[in-house]
Amino acid sequence: MLSERILTRVTRVLNRGYLNGEHVDDVVRLPDPDPETLYMLYTHVPFCRQLCTYCSFNRFYFEECRARAYFKSLRKEMRMVADQGYRFGAMYVGGGTPTVLLDELVETIDLAKSLFPDIADVSSETNPTDLGDELYDALHGKVDRLSVGVQSFDNDLLHQMSRYATTGSAEETLAAVQSMQGRFHSFNVDMIFNFPSQTLATLERDLDLIKQTGCNQTTFYPLMASPLRRKQLAETIGKIDYGREFAMYQLICDRLADSFVPSSAWTFSADPDMIIDEYVVDYPEYVGIGSGAMSYLKGCNYVNTFSLREYHDRIAANKMSTIKHGDPQGRLSAMRYTFASQLFGLRLDKKDFERRYGMTVERALPLEMDYMRLIGAFDINNDEEITLTDKGRYLMVAMMRETLGSSNDYRDRARASLSRDEYHELLVKDGVDVGNG
Repeated sequence: MLSERILTRVTRVLNRGYLNGEHVDDVVRLPDPDPETLYMLYTHVPFCRQLCTYCSFNRFYFEECRARAYFKSLRKEMRMVADQGYRFGAMYVGGGTPTVLLDELVETIDLAKSLFPDIADVSSETNPTDLGDELYDALHGKVDRLSVGVQSFDNDLLHQMSRYATTGSAEETLAAVQSMQGRFHSFNVDMIFNFPSQTLATLERDLDLIKQTGCNQTTFYPLMASPLRRKQLAETIGKIDYGREFAMYQLICDRLADSFVPSSAWTFSADPDMIIDEYVVDYPEYVGIGSGAMSYLKGCNYVNTFSLREYHDRIAANKMSTIKHGDPQGRLSAMRYTFASQLFGLRLDKKDFERRYGMTVERALPLEMDYMRLIGAFDINNDEEITLTDKGRYLMVAMMRETLGSSNDYRDRARASLSRDEYHELLVKDGVDVGNG
């Protein structure tokens, strides 16, 4: 699709180097919060029993003593954020696999709720092998949205993703997911589409099986590979074909339409008011704690150290783990951020935009508005709001794919810069190096 190719190239140019910035090794804390603002707390747990080759998130091989020490530092960092006066309306626990140690996860969530009484909902990620009565008993009443990373119900794809050995077969995964039906307010199944060897037929089968899982929400992410990962995938499995991505997205929308409604450009829910995982839609500013987490505050990106050793050293010295911040976002970039994040959430409030920036979105972003209108991205565009057509939603998916792909590029480079011995300790197992694919 020509409009997607144009948007992809423009987004790659605009995102180039957006996480590059100034090292701030002497910074003890983040900028002071606005006392009237509720932020989102992102909490990163970077441990997995197996490391998927396509994943660029900060993740390391799980070892119990290492993970318990990490959770202890994580809770201390959380107290630092509380001491600074931040207030949070929601908490998201990502990874990695946050549920590798349920007792530590529960203690961390309990602390967050005691420190930040405004937290209204908690989301946590997990893996299929962690599903079951033990997880439910530990997290029931504490986690409102549980998101399980399935990625595919195709065994060949699971092998290629390096997931089969630890998450089990597609049949075992389906049974594990079905066992959790109705147990959480929001039970989301994460899937991937446009993996190089994936076909429309395998995707169609995944969509049929999603309806058999009993989940009340599903998120279909396009493969968001960094430039390094795209090259490695091309050499091993095949080149990512963006030309078929829209056809796959249309298939997803069509096959899910009888059971789910869109909650964001790539999340589909049985109830449109359910919690979604893209917190930028509801919380434009957020604080990330933990190794490799990122924050967005006062128009700046902040990045935490990817080194576990440096992370523990900084926390022990009563410093936040932030080691870098980007350049302050200009007014035009801020308006584009609002435009894109609200449309990713399927609705731009034009009156709110005008109150925020003192001008209409048409005046503020004429090129963006004309382009989206010209290609048929808008469904409703009146004085109050903008909503999207299926094509418009897909373009938001492509834009987010490129933005998160840029983040993944930074993550790959940060992980590669670890000291040789720490890199080997955390990312090499049985002689296999998965840190760079």
